[in-house]
Amino acid sequence: MKYDYHTIRYETSADQVATITLDRPQALNAFNRQMCEEIRHVWAAIKEDPNVHAVVLRAAGDRAFSVGLDVKTPFGQPDDIWNHVDPGELLSPKWQKVWKPVVCAVQGICTAGAFYFVNEADIVICSEDATFFDSHVTGGMVSALEPVGMMRRIGLGDTLRIALMGNDERVSAETALRIGLVTEIVDRSALWARAHELAALMAAKPSSATQGTVRAIWESLDRPYRAAMEQGLIYTRLGNPIGMAEVAKNRPEPRPPSIR
Repeated sequence: MKYDYHTIRYETSADQVATITLDRPQALNAFNRQMCEEIRHVWAAIKEDPNVHAVVLRAAGDRAFSVGLDVKTPFGQPDDIWNHVDPGELLSPKWQKVWKPVVCAVQGICTAGAFYFVNEADIVICSEDATFFDSHVTGGMVSALEPVGMMRRIGLGDTLRIALMGNDERVSAETALRIGLVTEIVDRSALWARAHELAALMAAKPSSATQGTVRAIWESLDRPYRAAMEQGLIYTRLGNPIGMAEVAKNRPEPRPPSIR
């Protein structure tokens, strides 16, 4: 059954790539409760769809990838404080136990809660006009959640600088590449195509192998070294026979040698 999304666009293609487009450009793609719920729904759809092997996460509009939480509309937390939810749990493929590779394509402004998307992607690329900053402390808010995820990607020093400088310092695309926040800068006109190209290359590989790889690497961040290695070994024993069998099945038959 087709789901009617209002804050995002969702599409799949024959090359087994799913594309999520944040679609509130009039609000600089700020996420509200509806967007969070729709993204959680789409992660579930991606997880259950055997014809989706990789994902592109991108955003409509020219000015911003996302400016984080929409502060102009109430998010809508329940009265019981112990039932409050972090929006990042709804936006995160990893919280939703989706292990299919995600390519995030960033253009324009990326700030505050937008780092939920960047932190949880497997590959992040950006256009040359992308700028990254964390506006929390400038607005008198503690920057605590997004930096925890960011620190796993770029390290303590650069995370602290971004979190503490607030609106007073913008990280350019070139700096983002240097510190490892992104892995590639492309021309704005080629951003979406390049993101899809990367996703399609991963989608062409056995999903049992790519999902096992994503899960092993991300889960290792929460474990001591030896425990992570032991769990990774379990994942290789589970995924390798399936993926290698698929590769062998799809390998073209060898042609007989030509005779002169």
